[in-house]
Amino acid sequence: MADVPLNEERAAKVLAFFNRLRLPDVAGNPPLAVACGDWFKDLLVAFLASEDPETHRDLVWELLCAVPKKNSKSTYGAALGLTALYMEEAPNRQMLLVGPSQNISERLFSQATGMIDLDEKLKDIFKVQAHLKTITRRKTGTALDVKTFDTSIVTGEIPVLTILDELHELGKKAKAAKVMQQIRGGGITKQRGKVLMITTQSDETPTGIWKTELDKARAIRDGKGGKSPIMLPVLYEFPEALQRDKSFWRDKKNWPLVLPNYGLSIDEQALEDDYDNNGKVSKEAEQIWASQHLNIEIGVGLGGSAWSGAMHWEDAVCEGLTLDSLLEQSEVCTIGVDWGGADDLAALAVLGRRKTDKAWLLWVRAWARPSVFEQRPKIAPQLRDFEADGDLKVVATGEEQASEAAAICARIWAAGKLPEASGIGLDSAGIALLFDALTALEMTDPLVQAVKQGWALQTAHQTLPLKLESKRLLHGNQPLLNWSVGNAKQELVRNNYMVTKEASGAGKIDPLMAALDAAMLMFLNPVAAGGPSVYEERGILMI
Repeated sequence: MADVPLNEERAAKVLAFFNRLRLPDVAGNPPLAVACGDWFKDLLVAFLASEDPETHRDLVWELLCAVPKKNSKSTYGAALGLTALYMEEAPNRQMLLVGPSQNISERLFSQATGMIDLDEKLKDIFKVQAHLKTITRRKTGTALDVKTFDTSIVTGEIPVLTILDELHELGKKAKAAKVMQQIRGGGITKQRGKVLMITTQSDETPTGIWKTELDKARAIRDGKGGKSPIMLPVLYEFPEALQRDKSFWRDKKNWPLVLPNYGLSIDEQALEDDYDNNGKVSKEAEQIWASQHLNIEIGVGLGGSAWSGAMHWEDAVCEGLTLDSLLEQSEVCTIGVDWGGADDLAALAVLGRRKTDKAWLLWVRAWARPSVFEQRPKIAPQLRDFEADGDLKVVATGEEQASEAAAICARIWAAGKLPEASGIGLDSAGIALLFDALTALEMTDPLVQAVKQGWALQTAHQTLPLKLESKRLLHGNQPLLNWSVGNAKQELVRNNYMVTKEASGAGKIDPLMAALDAAMLMFLNPVAAGGPSVYEERGILMI
């Protein structure tokens, strides 16, 4: 952590109050004077007592602390909230202590009120309203409200202080950026608002406001945050090169470097046993374990890095692109399909070659069964957002999703946009139902072809980023596809770069994999067959 000039008198008062608070859920209820690591006390005084020695104004208005699990960040965060409430002399202000879910916000409130209940003097200082989850300083009327994150947490008044617990979870929530902007609205007033964000690393690729704030914090840490950044980054993570060095972070002697409460709230032997018995059972399990306990970013620590096309993705948008407009603009199309099991997505990508300039246009659709939401609860909120967008369809059975995918293929064939051969490319894994549905509509070999996976997709891996950079590949800015691209990690296997589901961790990349399959067929420079329509041949009226 960077050295921060302090108002020493204020810092001493902050520490004195914080140190007297006691842990409500630990035997003997030890005070934070002995139970809290010095690392958090340094963070505490920097956030609440920073001061420019010349202007006497606060220097730290925002602080992002990324620290692995079980370092008591939620408990310490609740204690910091009480300390800030005690230190605030302005009357009738609002402070927020925000959790991403009801369970976490309940725990934050329980920890804060538990500390008050253990100290008779604090009961005289603070008024607790359990039904409102509000703690008020009697002297000033300023209140600390414990809330669950949603778009209505900021109502009217701009908070003078906001503590956000588990920021990485908020990256998965719709409209989180808008709420953050509301919270930060007080930052440009004379009564400025402070923001503390404290979190573990995500167990999937960073997205949304978590990615935005993490990138900003890293840039400031690395001296690239501008001339006067207001955020103080406190990031307990290995340098990227060491995150990529599996032998380094798997070496248990190096774990204390990113675990500031090692030996306090973290039992050394218990952590090792958990890794040996649970973290090492599979590569995906190890990724998730390392992300939570060592702050290893998914896709980095096990050899993956961002797909090279991601850096050009946002600049290659064709606004308003739909399947209808793609078909209207294209002289020929190819279709790629990546089919998943009961706990996975099924995805179909349509790639069109535009008549006017031969640029490629990309559109996707995906399907999920209810079992996906049960078995992958971490990404369920995002999937519901994609369902609301219309890019993801939730269906009851595998037969239903196969039927709908086959109907899209038939529609494109009926429009005369597919070539006679190699127009529909399938990843051969798990596509029996889809193959049957296509066969029922008389779409078979040579129109339908298997597309080799793994190293055989390298042409698409390497060429699509170049097409994106030159805007020869354009997409419709579909949130589902954007998310898939953001999740994609590539790794070097022998002499070939591969985008794999394993390298991408818990994040889904099925729509992108379907696009790669479609691209492999478009590389064949196809010519549209132009008909006849399967619907006309079979006497089917298409509505």
